[in-house]
Amino acid sequence: MQDAAPRLRSLVEQLLGAPLPLRVRAWDGSEAGPPSAPALVVRNRRALRRLLWKPGDLGLARAWVSGDLTVEGDLYTALDLLSGLVWERGPDARGLGAALRDPEVRAAVRGLVRMAGLPLPPAPPAEEVRRRRHLHTRRTDRRAISHHYDVGNDFYEIVLGPSMVYSCAYWQEGGTLEEAQRDKLELVCRKLALKPGQRLLDVGCGWGSMAVHAARDHGANVVGVTLSQEQAAFARKRVAEEGLTDKVEIRVQDYRDVTDGPYDAISSIGMAEHVGAERYLEYAEVLGRLLAPGGRLLNHQIARRPERDESSYSVNEFIDAYVFPDGELAPVGTTVTQLERAGFEVRDVEALREHYGLTLRRWVANLEAGWSRAARLTGAGRARVWRLYMAASAVAFERNQIGVNQILAVKTPAGSGASGMPLRARTWN
Repeated sequence: MQDAAPRLRSLVEQLLGAPLPLRVRAWDGSEAGPPSAPALVVRNRRALRRLLWKPGDLGLARAWVSGDLTVEGDLYTALDLLSGLVWERGPDARGLGAALRDPEVRAAVRGLVRMAGLPLPPAPPAEEVRRRRHLHTRRTDRRAISHHYDVGNDFYEIVLGPSMVYSCAYWQEGGTLEEAQRDKLELVCRKLALKPGQRLLDVGCGWGSMAVHAARDHGANVVGVTLSQEQAAFARKRVAEEGLTDKVEIRVQDYRDVTDGPYDAISSIGMAEHVGAERYLEYAEVLGRLLAPGGRLLNHQIARRPERDESSYSVNEFIDAYVFPDGELAPVGTTVTQLERAGFEVRDVEALREHYGLTLRRWVANLEAGWSRAARLTGAGRARVWRLYMAASAVAFERNQIGVNQILAVKTPAGSGASGMPLRARTWN
């Protein structure tokens, strides 16, 4: 009897206490749900075993990365529908524990166990990082950065395009990804008020895009630091091709080990998410010590919404295990507070949330267009990780679950109050 899909759909609805807005297609060819909706395709019984042994985000992630579970139809629509049902449920929504107290749900789960077959848990996909407490030592940070960034520059060229900028672009109507990334780098340089001959430290310099732009278009002398060997090799080659070796130095170095300040300006673009809550004040203080009096810091960072009880915050299991090991997000207010505690004067905060949704959709389109080559370069499992992570992140930005902000801060000289900022600061727009 081909009845796996209706049974699965019924169980999910019982657990959630709400209708499932997606179709379900099971390995036995059965389907259930709205015909016009995207389909959640459960390709084999192993997907059920993954979910039974690890209910929640991690079980779903393992099933997706291994190819046991996929979506047929528009992935964004599926994620948007699931987001409202699963990840944005109100405080009155029935949790798993409450659902399992219902005798009908318990009976359905027993049926699911029988349907799943052998009880042994499948091994996690090879792409999964062994999870650990977030220590943020130099060694663990280097290992986490290597997991995310050292997967091959050719792979990132497929996703990011020629700009090789892995952070939120700055869009105008009708612009290309490359134009929007160039405009973002120019926006950062203008906020920092870079002048020829000034020293810029680019923390987490990636593939060197900011360093090259600041040196070539603004005459700055730039030191870029990264923990990724592959990024550094790519960035150095790029600097040489631009004829900027006399103005740009790329180092494989932890920002905490930079000692050759003072710098006139510091850019930190999409790097602070790796720092961690326990280390954030140290991060801000280190950058403050490296800045000259009157120097500016541009901190470009993803932010989450604050929790009513901040002690209840936990890192998303999928992101931690497959994408950004040890990455942590903080509310923008917390980041501003930590920068001020370190002695900075925060002068401007600009939200770019919608810009990141647009950026991520372009990256996903690039990955899908180059899927065969991307899967050959990095493996199908890792390519699936990146597709899900970027598409889900796009939906999260669009639904205002997370945001991204550029914070401009100044190291105002002690006792003088002279920030060096113009009375009408937003001349960069």
